[in-house]
Amino acid sequence: MKISDVTLTLFAWGGIPPTTYGRHTGRFSGQSELGLLTLRTDSGLEGHAFLGSAMRSAALDAQALLQVLKPIVLGQDPLDRERLWQAMWQRQRATTIRTIGAVDVALWDLGGKIAGMPIHRLLGSYRESAPAYASSAVLPSKDAYAEEAARFKAEGWTAYKIHPPTDPVTDIAVCQAVRRAVGDGFTVMLDSTWAYQYPEALRVGRVAQDLGFYWYEDPLADDDLYNYVKLKQQLAIPILATEYAPGGFTALAPWIVARATDYLRGDVAVKGGITPLVKSAHLAEAFHMNFEIHHGGNSLNNVANLHVTMAIRNCEFFEVLLPAAAQKYGLREDIEVDARGLVHAPAGPGLGAAIDFDLITRLKTAVLS
Repeated sequence: MKISDVTLTLFAWGGIPPTTYGRHTGRFSGQSELGLLTLRTDSGLEGHAFLGSAMRSAALDAQALLQVLKPIVLGQDPLDRERLWQAMWQRQRATTIRTIGAVDVALWDLGGKIAGMPIHRLLGSYRESAPAYASSAVLPSKDAYAEEAARFKAEGWTAYKIHPPTDPVTDIAVCQAVRRAVGDGFTVMLDSTWAYQYPEALRVGRVAQDLGFYWYEDPLADDDLYNYVKLKQQLAIPILATEYAPGGFTALAPWIVARATDYLRGDVAVKGGITPLVKSAHLAEAFHMNFEIHHGGNSLNNVANLHVTMAIRNCEFFEVLLPAAAQKYGLREDIEVDARGLVHAPAGPGLGAAIDFDLITRLKTAVLS
């Protein structure tokens, strides 16, 4: 079996609400484009992935995917995932990590369909469900955060994560308001989105620690290994860094050696696919560290993340980024959280996702090949 064609169908995504997650995203709204990547084989099977997000149109990465990565996989055996991923990664300077991730996800989708089983079964399933946490956008007031956290707790969710406004004084007030609203027994995390200098990170971290927060995520710049080491030495609350550690999978090793973080972090978009995500999780496991999987930027990436979550032991939670209208799009049936706050393993072959091909056909803006 060989890959006979690679296409990317761009389709419109409208009605995105005004949203921000921190300084790195800015405020986005309105329109974007996703891309449906299709790897076709000479046997008639197809593997799929989505490219793009509500804040980054797939059109920005489309030509790099087709010009750089298509020649690498065209005519190749789709089951040679490791060899193909290594070949794509060698060309990362000519393309983007997100495009490598999309092709890798599509290859895993094909692999599951060839085997007739879900991806998590190919990887070796560890569980059938996992607890989800609601992950806020930046909200207008401390009361808005408190009300949202209390609502998700009442709906049966097990945890809530704050993306704060990134002003240290305001952020402390938000943390205090959320803890008052949900009580001491509910799991709360703080993700400060790389916003602070060391003195600010220490002040906010001490408050989060005193409030019993579960982890303290990305308080410092993503390359600030020196100050992460200092910060970790001063705080007892677990530090969660490395979501965007420059350099990919192998860049995680210095963080472990330097003892700069308690957990490792990543998703299929920012690490370059399922292949390096599993490598990263196993690296963390070797050091008895959690590998907490980040939101994937679009619905099909989140399905891919979910498969990895079901196949590893050292990930405690599944992230559900809010609001849904800025994150869920392109599937007939998206991932849902049940009344006990759990998400469940997909059952169909490959990704097992119900892609809304009718919507994509109706709203397509271009087919690139």
